[in-house]
Amino acid sequence: MTEQDRAENDTAQPGQSYGRTPVLVVGAGPVGLAVACALWQRGVPARIVEAQAEPHQGSRAVQLHPPTLRVFRELGILDEAERLGLKIRTTSYHLAGGRTLRVALGAENEPLMLPQQDTSRLLEEALLRAGGRVERSVRVTSVALADDGVTVKAEGPRGTEVIEADWLVAADGVRSTVRELLGVDFDGSPVATGFLLAEGRIDGAFERDAVHYFLGRTGSVVFAGMPGDRIRVSGAVPDDHPTTPEGVQRLLDERGPGGITIEDLDMVGRFTSQERIAAALRKGRCLLAGDAAHTHSPLGGQGLNLGIQDAHNLAWKLAGVCTGALHARVLDTYEAERRGAAEQIVRITHRFLKVFMLGPFAARVRNTVWSSLEATGVLRRWFVPLLAGWRIHYPDTLSGAPAGPARGGRPRGLPAPGRRAPHWVPPEQEAGPAGFRLVTTGPAGGATAVRGRAWAERAPLPVAHVHVPRRAAGFVLVRPDGYVAAAGGTPAELADAGRLLARIAR
Repeated sequence: MTEQDRAENDTAQPGQSYGRTPVLVVGAGPVGLAVACALWQRGVPARIVEAQAEPHQGSRAVQLHPPTLRVFRELGILDEAERLGLKIRTTSYHLAGGRTLRVALGAENEPLMLPQQDTSRLLEEALLRAGGRVERSVRVTSVALADDGVTVKAEGPRGTEVIEADWLVAADGVRSTVRELLGVDFDGSPVATGFLLAEGRIDGAFERDAVHYFLGRTGSVVFAGMPGDRIRVSGAVPDDHPTTPEGVQRLLDERGPGGITIEDLDMVGRFTSQERIAAALRKGRCLLAGDAAHTHSPLGGQGLNLGIQDAHNLAWKLAGVCTGALHARVLDTYEAERRGAAEQIVRITHRFLKVFMLGPFAARVRNTVWSSLEATGVLRRWFVPLLAGWRIHYPDTLSGAPAGPARGGRPRGLPAPGRRAPHWVPPEQEAGPAGFRLVTTGPAGGATAVRGRAWAERAPLPVAHVHVPRRAAGFVLVRPDGYVAAAGGTPAELADAGRLLARIAR
């Protein structure tokens, strides 16, 4: 049954099944919307249901890192997102004693500040253009697993509905109903400290298109530019710290640079966070994504980005399985890859939080170390790409090969399988769903380019070929989600890449 058929069938009786759907997405936050939109763009008519009657409002997660912006480009919403948002050009670390480490991020690492309500709206508009729609006020009440699919009961405007799906994607948030119905534990613990969060306008001399970290000896505070000349301020505070404009001003006075005055606030509140990862990201034909799968400290703005990358990882695999292009075994890679990514982010944000909460003596040591990192260029070369999301890596899951060096060794400068494709790999020429790409290197018109073009033409799956003139000859096989599937420099390694594709092809 198509979306149009379902929309027209408003007279259906309570308890009636509306027919089987290839994929049911539960949760219409940004992650669920990104999954559904990508599936529709790839020819899979996914249903997406949401318990809330109206879209969530508020800025919530605002920092969108470059890997997420690449997903937005594929979904056709990047231009509008950049028009509405604010690009962050620098990160400044203000150390006690007056020294500031100002790090220019570079185009490949610059995040976009965009309120989550705008992100959700743009994704939902893209979903509508692709042919889908969000079904609101639909609350899942039971989930039954079978070898060949999932049966869901849900309460909605038309009463009880039975939904049969080949696959279910749970993107229904940190308090995921689906996760609980599946009996999947959410392992981890709460973060010990609470945070004060405020948004509004402040007056003072500071760089507006920047994120400012004030690392004082008595505590830290961060504020970042937002669209509309607004600022977000946050900091770890004790339970008795006032959740008022006066409390925000006090935080800025005690930990900030001085000379910063609140003009007006749109919001001020307190929140807590947790560090948890679901015990299983897949159970049968159900897959968890976004906050339903993991949660962590908000420092560094990683949470929504981690969830969008879940969607990016999952959509091309699930679409390939649903359309018959890929073998279902490709979905076995989702758990290992995205659990690994979540574990990396939890470690990073946990350490980042500890750095921000050091006592006076340790803070002096920290500031000395950070000065050294800035002087040697490590902040720019290593730490900035880490926060931007480029250093998240996967195990070599697609090949099924044991860990170890590639046969014959990779030419210098080529990435290992499971790493992000390097920045010298050219982006896709057009917006829209990405596919596999073989990127060959070496002299233009050389043997590697000729061999790569011929290989791509007879590959078991559709593969685009592009050649990049570089000194060393070799190849990189890039997955649809921008990660490296294989790399090497010999004909034998290229043949291995062909067998990798044959392994996951239907």
